[in-house]
Amino acid sequence: MKNKVTKMAIAAISGLLVTTATAAQTDLQWTEASPLPAERQEIYADVRNDRIYTLGGLFEGAQNVADDFLEYDATQDMWTVLSPLPEARHHIAVAVVEDKLYGIGGFVGGFPNWEAQSSVFVYDFNTEEWAESTPLPQPRGEHTAVVIDGKIYVVGGRFKGTPDAANFNDHFDTASVLVFDPVTAVWSSAPAIPTARNSHAAAVIDGKMYVVGGRQFTEQPNGDYASVNVASLEVYDPKAESWETLAPLPQAAGGITAAVVDGKLYVFGGEQWVPEQAVIAEAWVYDPAVDQWAAVPDMPTPRHGIAAGAIGNQIYVIGGATEPGAGAVNTHESLLVR
Repeated sequence: MKNKVTKMAIAAISGLLVTTATAAQTDLQWTEASPLPAERQEIYADVRNDRIYTLGGLFEGAQNVADDFLEYDATQDMWTVLSPLPEARHHIAVAVVEDKLYGIGGFVGGFPNWEAQSSVFVYDFNTEEWAESTPLPQPRGEHTAVVIDGKIYVVGGRFKGTPDAANFNDHFDTASVLVFDPVTAVWSSAPAIPTARNSHAAAVIDGKMYVVGGRQFTEQPNGDYASVNVASLEVYDPKAESWETLAPLPQAAGGITAAVVDGKLYVFGGEQWVPEQAVIAEAWVYDPAVDQWAAVPDMPTPRHGIAAGAIGNQIYVIGGATEPGAGAVNTHESLLVR
């Protein structure tokens, strides 16, 4: 069998209390979970059968790119290393549809030599093998992917300014939304998101896609380009094929992650570059029923470039970096939502 699965168990250290809530929801608690097998940042995740999956990432000062394919079993608090990606990537979006996992786009190259890719890798959980599917119509990275009614929605991110662009500064934000049908393996377009962005978070609540935060690589008054955070929350209804703008995130942040528990959107961490560099510890919860945000306990370890997945009422926030742009860690912390 090609790409034979290799497994590695990581010792469990679940149940260690890190901090208790001091914010609006005082009954929430963070605990430590089993760390990633290796330090990784700029990763995304999805959940299948109560297990969390994440791909690739950056490490060693954001200069090296990983080809990892990792599975987290929450019941055992254990990581398993699966058959690696066909090619090392960072900022590669992850989406699970039934028995297949899709790794979509992303970048190759350590900073600043980033080059967006269009390839789509597909892992079949039944055969334990990788294959390739129809590539993206346009290379992109720092985008998100969610699944609604069996179709994959790819939102925003950054695309090449020229066909041969191979540098961070040669990529620009997009508002485009692409839809992939795994049955036909065909890409189509959906209405563009009102706010172009990259390094945002996205999740699904009641069949609608919520896209929050992120940043824009925009020209400044002095002519230089900088990554400027946005706070906007916009929701897409695929049945109406329309977008709606909702209450913004209380704190503009890029490099964030999000998860859904009991129909509420939880958003974590991030970083900012202007007016000063910082890594963000804050976490928030959004209630669509009242279009309002509330604070939840800060992450014990401020991080950006993180991944998250929810299993039951437990949210797992994985990896990331503790310095703007760098500082990859294997930190893994869990928030219990009551």
